[in-house]
Amino acid sequence: MMTWAYIAVMALATYAIRVLPLTLIKRPIRNRFIRSFLYYVPYVTLAIMTFPAIVQATEQPLAGILALIGDILIAWFGGSLFVVAVSCCGIVFLAELLMKFV
Repeated sequence: MMTWAYIAVMALATYAIRVLPLTLIKRPIRNRFIRSFLYYVPYVTLAIMTFPAIVQATEQPLAGILALIGDILIAWFGGSLFVVAVSCCGIVFLAELLMKFV
């Protein structure tokens, strides 16, 4: 019975988070600070969820850090998402392979 109560509370919380902004904000947001804040929220949320997984998903955390640094550089210089993903896998593979022998 408690499980259904937990599910109901989470459903209401999720629904409220999505509906309240639609009902409370009637006119466009003109404040530059709030607009820029809301613009960057999805990127920051994605980064916060992704960064720990990058470091902890590998056998050696250093391999994940090296892959992160390498792929930031590849993306910075115009690498596509596919190139970045494949290079990340390659960097982790080589780093962990080298770390086993050292």
